[in-house]
Amino acid sequence: MSAGQSVSDQTSSVNSLNQIYPGTTNLYPEQSASQAANHPSPVRFTHIDQILVSAYSAAEISDAIDQLTEILRERHRIRTNEPDDFIIRNMTEMTRTLTSTARVMTNLLLCVAMISLVVGGVGIMNIMLVSVTERTREIGLRMAVGARGRDILRQFLVEAVVLCLVGGGLGIALGRGGSYLVQLILKWPIENSPGAIAAAVVVSATVGMIFGYYPGYRS
Repeated sequence: MSAGQSVSDQTSSVNSLNQIYPGTTNLYPEQSASQAANHPSPVRFTHIDQILVSAYSAAEISDAIDQLTEILRERHRIRTNEPDDFIIRNMTEMTRTLTSTARVMTNLLLCVAMISLVVGGVGIMNIMLVSVTERTREIGLRMAVGARGRDILRQFLVEAVVLCLVGGGLGIALGRGGSYLVQLILKWPIENSPGAIAAAVVVSATVGMIFGYYPGYRS
């Protein structure tokens, strides 16, 4: 036996550091399939981006925010004169902001609709004025056989209202068709609004009466 081999044998027999931390020994028994399914190991994160908290009622939201602020400052070890290193958002304020934004958009759309109605009414009035000019002989014949001015006015009002109702019906049909296409293509739920349809019919008739009065009066 050589001297080097005897030294290495002696060293390996004396050095027992590899036995201090056994790598193949399991300190805890392995879980069975049922234990793993019933008691899963919790997932641990190194950081938390957000925490969702709900209050019992809307009246207790401010108290809940104060309590959360106090707890987070205590856990984050923030001193009294130091600012918060976190942000608490109240969903009620976000809902209020969204509601006000939706109200503004509704008012803007209402203004656009009113401008469109005025433009359409002026167009109908011009058409009726041209019709009055071209139908002077018809109007004179009717007045010759006993028609009065209010009868001619009523005739042109009825024509203007019918014209506006036809346009309103086409608009309602296009709106309903567009909503059905949205439901068919995008799979978005839609809901019928009989009140909006009735309002559209009433507005169409009103526009016809307002802008058809002057041509009828001119006749």
